[in-house]
Amino acid sequence: MSRQSSATSLGFGAILLWSALPLLTAVSSALPPFQMTAITFAMGGLCGLVVLALRGELAQLRQGWQAWAVGAGGLFLYHVFYFAALRSAPPAEASLINHLWPLLIVVFSAFLPGEHLALRHIIGALVSFGGLLALFSGKDISVSALQSGHGLALAAAFTWAAYSLLSRRLTHVPSGSVAGFCLATAAMAALMHFASEETVWPQSTVEWSALIALGLGPVGAAFFLWDHGVKHGDIRLIGTLAYAAPVLATIWLVLAGFAEPSLALGLACVMIVGGAFIASHTKR
Repeated sequence: MSRQSSATSLGFGAILLWSALPLLTAVSSALPPFQMTAITFAMGGLCGLVVLALRGELAQLRQGWQAWAVGAGGLFLYHVFYFAALRSAPPAEASLINHLWPLLIVVFSAFLPGEHLALRHIIGALVSFGGLLALFSGKDISVSALQSGHGLALAAAFTWAAYSLLSRRLTHVPSGSVAGFCLATAAMAALMHFASEETVWPQSTVEWSALIALGLGPVGAAFFLWDHGVKHGDIRLIGTLAYAAPVLATIWLVLAGFAEPSLALGLACVMIVGGAFIASHTKR
């Protein structure tokens, strides 16, 4: 396996971890969003910090202001926009708009040095996005003019796409530095929590386990995998494969009994996998 293929696989590993985010969030009780962000990012950042210390690589945290602005700023702003959108718009609509970010990555990757956008990337991305629409078919999703919550969800989509693409331009920044970015995000989220929310704690072992799993996986290891993937892998393919996240998330919810299976889910899976195949058909 080539270095690029290996990095692409790691990027997809992040997508798999993120697909567990809704289920783990549903199980981990109703913690306020910024409190959950602070706790989970602190766990993920501390775990990364321990790994760096054991390897004697703490020097990776010494990065320029550009890296900190992109890393910590991107992680923090995305979650601010995302959680604010869920508060002020219907969750289904906000989630749909937020998941425009994979399409934005595929399209805007054409502006990266040495990259180009082929017709198959555009067709594949559009087919996958059609699958995303199918996933939400039958739900009460309006097409009215954007309200504040919808605008925040759109801002979240652009923020994550920009974070991923800008990370691509910082290939010299080691992925270990993400530990510092996570801790900075946790600190900023904690400040927002104390300023705007009441503290709530999990009430059972299951809830605590889900919260810890969030910190170690979707809000921990996933960011390290994603950072390496977008910097060294096929970013267009990763962007298209990212459409699998909402589909897989729904599957986990169905298996856990939090959602019912439907024809829309099957259609979405076929279209999203088909779109990924179209976008990558020239690759082994």
